[in-house]
Amino acid sequence: MPDGLVIAVRLTPRSSKDAVEGVEHLSDGKAILKVRVRAVPEDGKANTALIKLLAKTFATSASKVHLQSGATARIKILKIEGVGAELAKQCDALFG
Repeated sequence: MPDGLVIAVRLTPRSSKDAVEGVEHLSDGKAILKVRVRAVPEDGKANTALIKLLAKTFATSASKVHLQSGATARIKILKIEGVGAELAKQCDALFG
């Protein structure tokens, strides 16, 4: 995507730490990013923590990370604004 990167995330709230743990494959073969946050899944707190953590991970501002779907689901789709090719390269370097 030239105007950003769309990623699927499996979020685990109420963790002991905030961390992006790498890539996981679902039973259908789709690759998703496995993320844990300390925040609770109430009033959007876990989603906000996820956005802040991904912004920090991709060295961008939180205003450039958008939750596209899955606000109340464990698997979420997010879009990170920026140059898609550069973000994809950065993703590959971080998570293989």
